[in-house]
Amino acid sequence: MTMMTDALPDTELCSLEIEGAVARLTLTRPDVFNAMNIQMISEIISLLDWTGKRSVARMGNLIDSSGDSCIRVLIFSGNGRHFCAGADINMMRDAGAKSPEENRIDSERLDRLFNTLWAHPCFTIGIVQGVALGGGAGLVACLDHVIVEPRTRIALSEGKLGILPAVIGPYVHRRVGSSQFRRLAMLAGRIDAEEALRIGMVDQAEDSPEAAHKAALGVIEEVLTTGPMAVAEAKRLTLTFDRWVGTDEELRLWTLDKTSEMRGSDEGQEGLSSFLEKRPANWKPESE
Repeated sequence: MTMMTDALPDTELCSLEIEGAVARLTLTRPDVFNAMNIQMISEIISLLDWTGKRSVARMGNLIDSSGDSCIRVLIFSGNGRHFCAGADINMMRDAGAKSPEENRIDSERLDRLFNTLWAHPCFTIGIVQGVALGGGAGLVACLDHVIVEPRTRIALSEGKLGILPAVIGPYVHRRVGSSQFRRLAMLAGRIDAEEALRIGMVDQAEDSPEAAHKAALGVIEEVLTTGPMAVAEAKRLTLTFDRWVGTDEELRLWTLDKTSEMRGSDEGQEGLSSFLEKRPANWKPESE
């Protein structure tokens, strides 16, 4: 049986802290600007898998059988001056000596990292300072709400090395749209916090790292008033819209079925009842 008290995966290059319904995943290679090597990528995946399995959406409950809160929010950040400088230089150097099959395996690992973060059942918040380059920009694109500080610089920098932001491409493309993705991929230059906010690469800009962390608390408060199953289902809803190949009429019928399904769910019934009875829903913090 999955429990919140289960041992965390062993990690050296990133860490996970649990505070009630909030998990904090932190990259801990500040000496190399949190650049990602194979070990770090594997460790992040293991922590994302661990938290995903213990989310309210996967557990189907606000608490586990011991009364511990299941996870509803995941905070993603990096220690030190920079969020993530992308791929570790040694990993890039090694890629040149690897066979196509070995490079394919490395790419599959990266793809699993980004897809696991993008599809994580919790609401994910990124606190980004300094640079987010290459794979670091990919992490940014996969998060639900990203807060930056004035010195933040983001780049799809792969083109400077004669390669492409292909693995991170689908996630950045979804974030900023076709024309902006094309421009960023071709220029491969750094954009500042103001431009990142303007094109939708990030969602919020604060005056300092301290203010960014404080702002994250406000986002958490807002998320905790939202039905946790509705949060996870909203991600699935978006993916359905992105991939829809049927007719408009078929889409309208599908949305009617989905609305009926959610209204009839335990969470939907609780939400409607609490609204009519003018009381907090059972997923809201007691202070509400």
